[in-house]
Amino acid sequence: MLSKSVARFAGTMALLVSPWLMATSHSQTLTLKTALQRALAANPRLTAAERDVGIATGQRIQAGALINPELSYEQDNSFGSGRYRGTKSAETTLQISQLFELFGKRDARIAVGQAGVEAAAIQRKAVRLEVLSETAVAFLGVLGAQRRVRILDEQIAAIDKLSPLLHRRVDAGASSPAEIGRAEVASAMVKADRERVSSTLASARRELAVLMGDAAAKFSVVSGRLDDLGRPPSFHAVVAAIDSNPQLMRWTAVYAQRNAELLLARLKPYPDVRVGAGWRHYNETGDDAVRLSLSVPIPVFDQNQGNILSARESLAKTRVEREANRNTLIVLAGRAYDSLQGSLRELKVLRDVAIPKSSQAADAIFEGYGQGRFTLLEVLDAQASVAQARLREQEAQQNFHVAVATIEGLVGHPLVLTRGTAR
Repeated sequence: MLSKSVARFAGTMALLVSPWLMATSHSQTLTLKTALQRALAANPRLTAAERDVGIATGQRIQAGALINPELSYEQDNSFGSGRYRGTKSAETTLQISQLFELFGKRDARIAVGQAGVEAAAIQRKAVRLEVLSETAVAFLGVLGAQRRVRILDEQIAAIDKLSPLLHRRVDAGASSPAEIGRAEVASAMVKADRERVSSTLASARRELAVLMGDAAAKFSVVSGRLDDLGRPPSFHAVVAAIDSNPQLMRWTAVYAQRNAELLLARLKPYPDVRVGAGWRHYNETGDDAVRLSLSVPIPVFDQNQGNILSARESLAKTRVEREANRNTLIVLAGRAYDSLQGSLRELKVLRDVAIPKSSQAADAIFEGYGQGRFTLLEVLDAQASVAQARLREQEAQQNFHVAVATIEGLVGHPLVLTRGTAR
């Protein structure tokens, strides 16, 4: 069930983290779906997790291996003095012996190895979800930075649009020539902001490329929409879904592994039996005989109490570790959920009041400036207010989708969002 959930998450994150993926795909345009696919194919963390599964599989195979028999050769009554000079009176024994493990020790070792394989396999799924979530967040970083650059470009264009009007007013004596310089300074300041955002965009592009296995970005732009939003399920539902996260499910396998280790530690003091059979030759008489042996260790001094205590404490620690892990996931989910809800409330204010009112005010002031009713400073301030409101909107949209991607990475499946409530 878990593998199906992970596969469904990988296949549909592009649709539910961001329904804004329905964009035209070009050779140099990257969509989230493609970015996720490339990250899954090339991310080294997934390769390392796969190797961990292979390591655990090898340990499981080795745990089930039978103990090798032992072949021994003995020669008695030789190279002495008198009648035992040389090898004339030697007794030669060739023996094979086998240790037989009793009380289910081999089965316990196999159980430890099998639980290790299951834990590694679940951890691989956890890493897969983390890579998907990190890639989605990195993709949103690029998409958001691209949008901020466009907003600043539009602000620069709006300021530069004032230039012909400014020159006409100066020529007509209605404005001071200093206003041309003031407009140029305002444009330069926005251009400086654009350069800073461009640097952020370059870093975001590199981060996304690295997650996809490339040292540098091989795409020109990323494609998607940030304005398609929705309302998430309740936080109670999110917390309930966290228990399906592979990070938590892994503790079930870890518990089984440590329980088997405790059983193995308890069984170790119980003695195993070594049985041997051999052939003995007497050089002095030329006779042969069969030699049989049976040995059993006596567990008098070493009862393996230290290892038993260690294994018992390790088993008890598992429950606490799982609870601590769960609490950490809940805290992370809570932060993301609060960010998501805050973004929705912020967007409502921006879209209901800030953006439309600032746009109306900017249009009215620009028109009034041409009629001499407003100053250049008022025009520039109105345009800056529009740009700031739009930048805040872009930031809130990006934060919303980042929070959704984070929560989906924590719960292990896509969130079902109620569409259109934040428009």
